[in-house]
Amino acid sequence: MDKMFKIVKDNAKSIREKSVEVDLITPEIIDLANKMADYLKHTQDEKYREKHHLREGVGLAAPQIGKNIKVIVVYYEEQNEDGSIRVIDHRLINPRIISESVKQVYLSGGEGCLSVDGEHEGYVYRNYKILVKAFDAKAQKEVVVTARGYEAIVLQHEIDHLNGILFYDRIDKSNPFKQIEGAERL
Repeated sequence: MDKMFKIVKDNAKSIREKSVEVDLITPEIIDLANKMADYLKHTQDEKYREKHHLREGVGLAAPQIGKNIKVIVVYYEEQNEDGSIRVIDHRLINPRIISESVKQVYLSGGEGCLSVDGEHEGYVYRNYKILVKAFDAKAQKEVVVTARGYEAIVLQHEIDHLNGILFYDRIDKSNPFKQIEGAERL
């Protein structure tokens, strides 16, 4: 990996700014998305993470590396019921949610963020299923991604970054562990 990204923290003004659409998808934009995905892969390697004092991440948005443009990446591996490994690898330019379920989902342990060092306890409710339309930097074409559960949570978290929203903005301040009936707990 040729260069490390410096992660913008939640006290920086730029993390709260709205990102702009990418008008022209250039090789440089594609390269940026690929480097962001590589960064996430590296954060998931324990030896690399320790050597470079990184935190593990599964998603990254361009505003988190100081670029207020609509580029997000999501990378992680999950085990299927049959024991096989499924790689989730999204490198999305100009992502937007075009459909979402009424059903809600949340992480029982709360959400975290590479840009947020402090503790923010509470549930972040998100849509259980979403459809995201975007330009896929890996496939080099327009796509519609269907995501459910954890994958949907991570995508919504990263898309929030493009609008200057942090996960703890979505925690109910008066009742952080409020239960929403019918919401799926992960």
